[in-house]
Amino acid sequence: MALFITFEGIEGSGKSTQIALLRTALQNMGHAVIQTREPGGCAIADQIRSILLHPENTALEPTAELLLYAAARAQHVTEIIRPALDSGKLVLCDRYTDATVAYQGDGRGLDPHLIAQLNKVASQATTPDLTILIDLQVETGLGRALSREIEQQDSSEGRFEREEMAFHQRVRDGYLALAKADPKRFSIVDGGLSIAQLAVEIQKEALKLLEQKKVSA
Repeated sequence: MALFITFEGIEGSGKSTQIALLRTALQNMGHAVIQTREPGGCAIADQIRSILLHPENTALEPTAELLLYAAARAQHVTEIIRPALDSGKLVLCDRYTDATVAYQGDGRGLDPHLIAQLNKVASQATTPDLTILIDLQVETGLGRALSREIEQQDSSEGRFEREEMAFHQRVRDGYLALAKADPKRFSIVDGGLSIAQLAVEIQKEALKLLEQKKVSA
């Protein structure tokens, strides 16, 4: 069954952990699942990711940042997402177009109309069936993200973690506004829950979507 589920949230919200848990759960049920991420997901987009997330690239201009995200997405959708959906697979993606709206729109203050246009072109108008928004207090999320860097001794993708607190609050507020505007697609889950509790809530939402698709098929 072709389904597209995206995960969104601020830094340190637990997306990477939860998307992997959902992938395993769905595969155990017999579903063909592709797990991917943005920026990245394929060789060319991963090279763009290294530019976008490296903390040394502080001079990256916001519009250039936006265009790089669009370029990475265009390659990713063409090479990975669309072929997987067309072949009937279930695609799980760690961040997608909503991240661009929240980070480059609400966070950076770039033109929302330009962002919408670029998102539509880069995504080939491919829209998620469900978006899981893991909501979390900014201070908690950043604390987790920075602790992870220390534990892994790797800050090569920490450019956004070094933004001011107000930036991350704007991003969180932007995500919540997106969810409020599109409640049928978004499901907000509490990032303050334990990993196991959060996994249960997310799996409930995914299974609900699967049942809805079966009924409408």
